[in-house]
Amino acid sequence: MPIDKDSINWLNNLLGSGIKFGEPMSRHTYFRVGGPADAFVCPDNIEKLQELLRWARDKRIPHIVIGGGSNLVVRDKGIPGIVIVLTKCLNEISRSGENGETVLIKAMAGVRTQTLCRYAIEEGLSGINFALGIPGTVGGAIIMNAGTSSGSISDVLDSVNVMLSTGTMLKIKREELDFSYRKLSWDKNFTKSRHEEPIIIDGCFRLLRSDPVELKKEAGALLKKRKDNQPTEAASAGCFFKNPPSGKTAGQLIDMAGLKGTRIGGAEISAKH
Repeated sequence: MPIDKDSINWLNNLLGSGIKFGEPMSRHTYFRVGGPADAFVCPDNIEKLQELLRWARDKRIPHIVIGGGSNLVVRDKGIPGIVIVLTKCLNEISRSGENGETVLIKAMAGVRTQTLCRYAIEEGLSGINFALGIPGTVGGAIIMNAGTSSGSISDVLDSVNVMLSTGTMLKIKREELDFSYRKLSWDKNFTKSRHEEPIIIDGCFRLLRSDPVELKKEAGALLKKRKDNQPTEAASAGCFFKNPPSGKTAGQLIDMAGLKGTRIGGAEISAKH
C-alpha cells in the first residue's frame, strides 16, 4: 500500500519533526548516493517505534530499518515505503552484569560501533578493540557479523533483544543465533513461524577487565594502521568486499585483476586500501 494522505497525517501526528518525506538517501549513506525515501523516520523513543511497526504491518506498508548507512547502496529511484533509522531512540550503553573478570555491556542498536569501542576502552574492558575503525552502528554490526582478521562481533556477543512487527520483544541467546562470515542468519523455524525477520534492539557483549592504558595503546596502533591503509578522507565504507570462502583474499584478487584505483563516474575502487 502506498503512503497516502491519511498515512502522511498519521505519521506526522506520531513523529512530528522526526519524519521527512521524499528525503534523499544520499544524505544518510556512507557512499553519499541514493534517491528519495517515501518517508524517512527517526522515532525518538522505543514506544513510538513499536507503534510505527504495528501500524505499518496493519497497513501493509513496506519498511526497512537502517543504522549508520554504511555498506548500503541505494538506487537513484530511492526506496518505496518507510525507512526507519534507530540512531535517535536506541542510543544508550550500560553495564548489565559482572562475574569476576567478565563484564556484560549492553549497547543499543543505534549506538555507533566506534562509540561502543571507546566506551569499552575507557571502562578498561577488552575484547572489542578489533572493531575500531569499522563504520556503522551496533545493530548493523550484529546483522553483518562485522569484524576483521582479529575477531568478529559473534565472538563477544552474549545475547540480543529483538522486536517483531507486532511490537513484541524477545531475548535471544548467542547460542541460538546462526553466525557465519559477515552474516547473521535467523533460524528458519523462527522466520517461518512469524513470516518476518526481527529488528535488533540491542546487543549484550561479554568483555574482560583489562588495563585501560594498554587498551589505548592497542587502539592507537589499530587506528593508525586503518588510516594508513584506507581512504578515510573519502566517502568510504571501509572494507566493503567480502573474502571468498577459500584461497586468495578479496584485496589480492582485486590487485591481480588490476582493478585497484579503477573509477567509473563517481565510484572508485580504492587505490590505497
